[in-house]
Amino acid sequence: MTDDEFDDVVRKLDLEQKVRLLTGATAWRTHAEPDIGLRSIVTSDGPIGVRGQGWDERTTSLTLPSPTALAASWDEGLVERLGVLLAAEARRKRVDVLLAPTINLHRSPLGGRHFECYSEDPLLTARIGAAYIRGVQSRGVAATAKHYVANDSETERLTLDARVDERTLREVYMVPFEAAVEAGVWVVMAAYNGVNGATMTENPLLAEPLKGEWGFDGLVVSDWGAVRSTGAAGRAAQDLAMPGPDGPWGDALVAAVRAGEVPEEAVDEKVRRLLRLASRVGALSAEDAQPEEDARPEEDTRPAPPVAGTHAAHPPNDPVSRALLREAVVAGTVLLRNERSILPLDPGRLRRVAVIGPSAAEPRIQGGGSAGVYPVSFVSPLDGIRAALAGRAEVTHASGVHIAGRPTPLDLGNSRNPLTGEPGVLVRLLDETGAEVHAEHRLTGRILEPALVGSSATVEIRARLCPQVGGAWSLAVSGWGHVFLEADGATLIDEEVARDTDDPATVHLTPPYRHARLDLTAGREVELVARRRLEPGTGLASALAADPPRRGDEEEFAAAIEMARAADVAVVVVGTTEEVESEGYDREGLSLPGEQDALVRAVLAANPDTVVVVNAGGPVAMPWREQVPAVLLSWFPGQEYGGGLAAVLFGACEPGGRLPTTWADRALIGTTPVDGVLEYAEGPHIGYRAWLRQDAAPAYWFGHGLGYTTWAYESIQVGESAEPGRPFTARVRLRNTGERAGGEVVQVYLARPESEVPRPARWLAGYARVEAEPGESVEAEIEIPARALRHWSAEDHAWAAEPGAFAVLAGRCAGDLPLETTVTTPA
Repeated sequence: MTDDEFDDVVRKLDLEQKVRLLTGATAWRTHAEPDIGLRSIVTSDGPIGVRGQGWDERTTSLTLPSPTALAASWDEGLVERLGVLLAAEARRKRVDVLLAPTINLHRSPLGGRHFECYSEDPLLTARIGAAYIRGVQSRGVAATAKHYVANDSETERLTLDARVDERTLREVYMVPFEAAVEAGVWVVMAAYNGVNGATMTENPLLAEPLKGEWGFDGLVVSDWGAVRSTGAAGRAAQDLAMPGPDGPWGDALVAAVRAGEVPEEAVDEKVRRLLRLASRVGALSAEDAQPEEDARPEEDTRPAPPVAGTHAAHPPNDPVSRALLREAVVAGTVLLRNERSILPLDPGRLRRVAVIGPSAAEPRIQGGGSAGVYPVSFVSPLDGIRAALAGRAEVTHASGVHIAGRPTPLDLGNSRNPLTGEPGVLVRLLDETGAEVHAEHRLTGRILEPALVGSSATVEIRARLCPQVGGAWSLAVSGWGHVFLEADGATLIDEEVARDTDDPATVHLTPPYRHARLDLTAGREVELVARRRLEPGTGLASALAADPPRRGDEEEFAAAIEMARAADVAVVVVGTTEEVESEGYDREGLSLPGEQDALVRAVLAANPDTVVVVNAGGPVAMPWREQVPAVLLSWFPGQEYGGGLAAVLFGACEPGGRLPTTWADRALIGTTPVDGVLEYAEGPHIGYRAWLRQDAAPAYWFGHGLGYTTWAYESIQVGESAEPGRPFTARVRLRNTGERAGGEVVQVYLARPESEVPRPARWLAGYARVEAEPGESVEAEIEIPARALRHWSAEDHAWAAEPGAFAVLAGRCAGDLPLETTVTTPA
């Protein structure tokens, strides 16, 4: 539709109809307006999958690697293909808007949600984010660039005021959002936090530069619950308030318009942008419109819109999709260290492999918080290694240490519905008298958003626990408000849990547990009943969990060491927990939780051929890194973890990853506001830029990563001068000096040591991936954008160029740049 046609549609609506469209109808969809052919627009969280409208384990999702893993690939073509896959998933689930990508930056390694962001570098984040957007939107599904802007940490994230100078905003934190607009993104999400005194849903930055200078013509949606005012947000360039149906707009906004506090033209513009989004995703046509009560996507009888492309015809979890997800695991895996060329391992020379560590059999394939999905399947490192060595070598396993984590909800393996006998649990909703108003069979003891019925007062989870081992079991129930647990009629927990946070990720997803212990006999079932009162403000989550007795810590540790000693090689998989890396809170430090460092050292002492795999979304301290011969970083790698990891370990594939963020043993920048204000006092100096100002080097520089071959950087060429306002090309020649084919990510940085304008010591300006056979030379052509030579003038509020010579450096990471030349910008 044209803008004139949108104007015609807006004129057909009265004020109440227009305002109604500007707040969600439910948590995940907008209002329909059948009179103008508008159906509900359905949103869903990403970025690693498409969850759909509900949190239901019966609705599974293809699960991609975390955004840090995707950025570690430095491969925009791969990310774009994954975006196409996500679009197909969205269409399968009748989702119109994917609430991803997150293009905030890794300002500090302490950020708890960094697994959901791409990088510490604005250029790498911009390029990977734009590729994701192009892939998703190429199939008619909207992507959402979030969270605009300076939403780079979790501590007090709902209320903090980020104080960022204008130049730093423009040169660092806004760069990925500007690139998203250039890529044609259809939705931008306004963040919870404030920037320079104004909360983002009321902030002038929504108008300028987003909608004005950059020309963003799409919809600005709030983060869920971020619109907190009627007049101020109504007058701002904020378009849609989510979730619904309640909120500060509605009747209050109608009254504000009639009182002259909010111009009706502002409301019209918001509606016009909503209609433009609806048109783009296919939600604006008379034949598609229907009453809201029939617009539940998981039950929608409308045929799914056609999706062109490789993955459209395949059912969920088909071989083609799984192969792509394994490729992504390999592409993002970073080989940090490989002394003695211990990797790749030769399967023909192995008789016994010890797979050790708490993340070997129960890894984290995704981060915690609202980005989570229920994977359709997953392959653990232990599973992947066993499959790769089947019929060749014995694979043994021990966790070695226990790391504290949340209790394990009941599942199909240890529980059954007491009513039907099926594996799983019975969930019932009860009214005030205790009478059943609804019942359903579920597959796990963690229940989010049960099918609420109007008279519901209590949610009950009931199951027969089938203990496979005897001893003292740990039982737990989770939820805010009044929680209750009984076993075979005996009360174990009866307690009121007071809510102590307003953060929606914690309120709705991770309420606290209350614990009890119970002696059980192997093979003798016990009936467990958990209940939680559904009081206002108590969130969505309830859980019934049970963990069996475990081997003592010393015994478990000793078993792992003996296993390592008896093996040809030991693979130790260590990592973080959801209590360390998740939405809703930042990290207190960079150490691995529990005794994992001690485990690595002990395994290495027992077997010098030890490979450590780090299963974490962001940097962790590795005090043993210089002693271990090989270290692999796998991030949170999605459902095909084990298969991709095995391919790297045994040489079927070369690890393709390079660090998208600097890894160090300590953080240079904190995340804790002072009196509600978080000062970005470091300016543009984050990540490698901050470390370049230190006397010491980090553990591993931004861009670092090894393959299974070696490279010699031979020459770099650029033109003598760069034409103002135009890109220039750097040509870097390098040679594969190893014995096998491989790939390299060639990185180009700029520097201006004698600059009159304060700048970072150097900054990433471009990169390209090359492939070569053994002994072959190859030339990387790297386009350097004109913006890389410019700086933002806060005095003129414009981009400016400083004439003179810039150093152009090329190499394999921010700390290893053997080639240098110069380019001159004319006056």
